[in-house]
Amino acid sequence: MKAMILAAGRGRRLRPLTDALPKVLVPVVNSPMLERTIDLLSLHGVQEVIINAHHHYQTIADYLKRRDSSTLKIEVRVEEEILGTGGGIKNTQDFWDERPFIAINGDILTDINLTEVYAYHQRRANLVTMVLHDFPRYNKLRVDRDMNILSIGPNPGGRNTLAFTGIHIIDPEVLDYIPEDKPYNIIDCYRQLIQEKQAVRAYVATGHRWIDIGTIHDYIRANFNLLAPEKVVIGRGCHIHPKARLNECAVLGSRCSVEQGALVQGSVLWDEVTVRAGVRVVDSVVTTGVVVEKDIIGGVAIR
Repeated sequence: MKAMILAAGRGRRLRPLTDALPKVLVPVVNSPMLERTIDLLSLHGVQEVIINAHHHYQTIADYLKRRDSSTLKIEVRVEEEILGTGGGIKNTQDFWDERPFIAINGDILTDINLTEVYAYHQRRANLVTMVLHDFPRYNKLRVDRDMNILSIGPNPGGRNTLAFTGIHIIDPEVLDYIPEDKPYNIIDCYRQLIQEKQAVRAYVATGHRWIDIGTIHDYIRANFNLLAPEKVVIGRGCHIHPKARLNECAVLGSRCSVEQGALVQGSVLWDEVTVRAGVRVVDSVVTTGVVVEKDIIGGVAIR
């Protein structure tokens, strides 16, 4: 089975965290989002992955060179110009065989059962299966009782609407509907297929975890969502003074130092962060290598 991780975006809403890193390499509880997505795909039988990249693409390539590649074959497809979700998928046309493939947004964290979704797609002989769920903030797709998708937006909300999770199973035939060498939104392709009464159907997920990491607030929430029951995570090689306080919830990367009387609460510290004596870091994100010498409350500290 093959899959694509969509990762070419600039991550504007997650700035300044994405000024130095591509969004998919931003760590969530000390593991990059990309690694968590790769783990999910591998768990469900995916053996080959392609990742489209643009913003800090070399950083993604370098990261993948360092990781163990024995269980999964991964290719990076660089986009000189961002091609959008549809254009990015079209740009990987040579990667696919005759089997349906999985496409997943690189900025979501989820445990949706992809094995079940893939089997559903094949059983129904769908051209496209969009994985939907009830998430009022994003609900804008209408579905009938047979799981045919009737419309996609543009107006959100309303009765009998659902939200797209960013996961879809795509038959390679769909690629013929996408124009070449130009930016294009895959949703426009799906709307065309729906108008033509093609088999664009929904799989409705329930009882799962799903987090869209779009903003700094979402990012902090994603870390804490994965913390239970520990509430505090401390990376390797950290030094925490006996009189420092790590209150719920706190994530510390590797080789951090929290000095006497300092407080870390509701915050995420990346690697090699130092919090000086008596300083408070509350509801904030501190990126790699920063020395925090004064209080940060509800902010972001970058090097």
